[in-house]
Amino acid sequence: MNGRASSILSFGIQGGIAADTKIIDALQLAVRLVNIGDAKTLACHPATTTHRQLNPEEMERAGVSADLVRLSVGLKHINDILADIDQALASATMPTLMTFCRELRGT
Repeated sequence: MNGRASSILSFGIQGGIAADTKIIDALQLAVRLVNIGDAKTLACHPATTTHRQLNPEEMERAGVSADLVRLSVGLKHINDILADIDQALASATMPTLMTFCRELRGT
């Protein structure tokens, strides 16, 4: 990656696992995988994947909440990634985060 690192974004979604699943399923550029630091943009729900073996106290100590979504941003153009997140949030009717994505894109 020529000295460039991928970015990891973690955020919570109101509505818990059901809303998280809806958003992750609606992503078109992002692939649902649990590894990080790939050239592809990846999405996962840590509470049901990478951290599922932990009890609630251990998850809390690890900073993993039931509503957490983790994105590992790949090499696609940032505007394409933000547009993908925007349309996924729109499909799950999440207007506040949609506005945030638009502000990041400057549109």
